[in-house]
Amino acid sequence: MHQAILTVDLGFGDAGKGSIVDFLTRETAAHTVVRYTGGAQAGHRVVTDGPGAQEHVFAQFGSGTLAGAATHLSRFMLVDPLAMEAEAAHLHSLGIDAFGRTTIDRGARIITPFQRAANRLKELARGAARHGSCGMGIGETAADALALGERTLRAGDLARPDVLVAKLRLLRKINRAKIDAIRHALPDDDAVAAELAILTDADWLEWLIDAYGDFVQRAHIVAGDHLAGLLRRPGTVIFEGAQGVLLDEHRGFHPHTTWSNTTLRNAEQLLGEAGYAGAVRRVGITRAYATRHGAGPFVSEDAGLTRALPDAANGFGAWQQGFRAGWLDLVMLRYAAEVAGPLDCLAVTCLDRMEALPAVQFCAAYRCDGQAIDRIAPSPVCGDLAHQERLTGLLGRCTPILRTVEDTADLLAAIAASTGVPVSITSLGPAAGAKRWRATASVRARRTPADEMARLMPA
Repeated sequence: MHQAILTVDLGFGDAGKGSIVDFLTRETAAHTVVRYTGGAQAGHRVVTDGPGAQEHVFAQFGSGTLAGAATHLSRFMLVDPLAMEAEAAHLHSLGIDAFGRTTIDRGARIITPFQRAANRLKELARGAARHGSCGMGIGETAADALALGERTLRAGDLARPDVLVAKLRLLRKINRAKIDAIRHALPDDDAVAAELAILTDADWLEWLIDAYGDFVQRAHIVAGDHLAGLLRRPGTVIFEGAQGVLLDEHRGFHPHTTWSNTTLRNAEQLLGEAGYAGAVRRVGITRAYATRHGAGPFVSEDAGLTRALPDAANGFGAWQQGFRAGWLDLVMLRYAAEVAGPLDCLAVTCLDRMEALPAVQFCAAYRCDGQAIDRIAPSPVCGDLAHQERLTGLLGRCTPILRTVEDTADLLAAIAASTGVPVSITSLGPAAGAKRWRATASVRARRTPADEMARLMPA
């Protein structure tokens, strides 16, 4: 039996993707988790159950790692080797050889410190008009790929010393030029000086070449057809998304977006390229309330809820800055479900946090310019940034129309009715043991005959 489970975050990120991927890995005995988008900016927290519980915030390794799954980083990943080494070190402290069960597509783009420095300096130059960047170099790496094509750095280049040196020199030159053009807007402080040193100090280039050489000795960089082989293996492969649909470069609210596709588009493309013909289940993930880390419109934001629900894995960040909370926004959820791709079921996380509140509310619609709005229409043309920017302006003028429900069961019913997608997984805490199946019975894969596996996820 072959099964692919595609997961996608239906918010601005931080929906609990890591814990749901960990849960699904355990439930299906999945052999591999494929990262199909994003990069080192991810922060997918997984906590295990029972005595000796472990915790790790996954950035580049798959969130099924603690459950025993291998990781494959697809060609759509933006890989930061230095950050990956640091993450592997923490997993090693938990007794896990993460590199030993990880493969990296040789076509994956590499994020260099030069692109990360340019990213951070651009945000510092924007001052109060920040875009909400994670400060990890994602946008600059994507921009360089568009401008330079094959002259940018890919994973396969790390093992080719002459090519590596030439590309690193070019990337440093290109990103230094970007910053030279905005030097007048940069403040004169230590944060700016530290980032500028990366672009100007010659020692950085020599050190980086050595560091990438060490990385290649540990990393397993594979050909583009490796994923097809993984999908031919019997069992389950889980596709793990990053960030959220509402930050998608084409469908998010410009300019407060990421430089990557955060819908199911990349996952579907990878399946198509591999000629995959097995079962596919698509799981949309949302918290029971809304969150946003960084700048951008957030209609249902509630300062009282932000104070009442401090987040274990998110707080004020140097680059994204404030972590905000609001009531679950069904207008945004409907929009996300519409643009994400067809969904088979939903997973709703953080329900335990709602049960601690004196009342459970959600945003049913917006009020804007004297009218009620219950739907945000996607552009018929994917990538119509003028349309997305108009939506950003619209959202900035909207206020929430809130509804109060008796309990979280009524909230789940409202979610399913609003999206037309059943809620099949609920989460009452970070660990896999706090997850529950709804509507359909679930039995762990190791106890289930092959002909029942297709019914593990709702059709």
